[in-house]
Amino acid sequence: MIVFIVGTTAELIKIAPVYHELIFRGRSPEIWYTGQHVNELRGILDDLALPAPALWLVPQEGAENLARTGQVPGWIFRLFRTLVTRRSELRRRIRSDGGTPIVLVHGDTFTTLFGAIIGRALGAKVGHIEAGLRSGHLMHPFPEEINRKLTASLAHLHFAPGDVEVKNLRGRDGVVATGGNTVIDSVRRALEQGSHGLDINLPDGYAIATLHRFELVRDKQLYAAALAALKDASARTPIVYFAGESEKARLVEYDLLSMFDERFVIMDKLRYVHFLPVLSAARFVVTDSGGVQEECAHLGIPCAVHRVKTERHQGLGKNVVLTEMDIDRLVSFLNDADSFRAQDLSDEARPSAVVVDTIERLGV
Repeated sequence: MIVFIVGTTAELIKIAPVYHELIFRGRSPEIWYTGQHVNELRGILDDLALPAPALWLVPQEGAENLARTGQVPGWIFRLFRTLVTRRSELRRRIRSDGGTPIVLVHGDTFTTLFGAIIGRALGAKVGHIEAGLRSGHLMHPFPEEINRKLTASLAHLHFAPGDVEVKNLRGRDGVVATGGNTVIDSVRRALEQGSHGLDINLPDGYAIATLHRFELVRDKQLYAAALAALKDASARTPIVYFAGESEKARLVEYDLLSMFDERFVIMDKLRYVHFLPVLSAARFVVTDSGGVQEECAHLGIPCAVHRVKTERHQGLGKNVVLTEMDIDRLVSFLNDADSFRAQDLSDEARPSAVVVDTIERLGV
């Protein structure tokens, strides 16, 4: 049996095309869910045409979003209690079709690491999708860089998006170059679906901002400086800041909500299939999200990544600028964003098919 162990909306977005490729080829994979994200689950499953999780690895009753560091130890305890108390049942389930059991994990979350541990504990082959990304700094991003390195030591198959990631995994067996990140397939599918059902008013010629990472929003001075730069730039180009509940709470705590107006607009985060068409029409993007960086790189949209380090090379030196959290670099990008737009982008990569091809070659 092939099992995806995932726990966040971002993981679901990037494993969805692999799941659908398996279904297309007559396979019956399962999704086992760790419950890092709970509130958004129903909507994202509907958007991605995914089934409800076949199994929750934490009790579904009482599960809640992991929004604070203090929640993590309790979540880990519940996860491993399930593994210990239901290990025999899980081993039987993952072997129920008589084939070689495979556990697929994605990315760099806590679920990635603990999913790999669970796969090993159940005697399955572990495949890591989006393997080999490295920032070169254990604290940027934290804990993602550590999660990736530890997962690499547990995985049997490393599905690396490109040559850079393959080189980062040199010396390891089972490295497969997929020719891109599976998010490429997700973007393609979302844009084909269009923005049906979206009912928001966006200003003409808008740009987009998404800033949410802990290392930025926890620092009032850094966060306020980034927002002030966006506020100034909005006098020339209207900017829509898509914010989640945790960012809104920080804005209230720091007394920064007054910065927003009819040109620097704050809006609720959108569901993925609604966000992608909005993103594709943006003049430029300022973000601290690695996923949005990759989406912008694929679409050719000018993008400033407001982080100290990024583990992703997609778009760098082309349409993507890493600010290294330097406000002057951010302002320089904002003053000349249009010059970074990329042209003649290739749309031939099918990384999800490569993942499934590899699994089939193993005779699973």
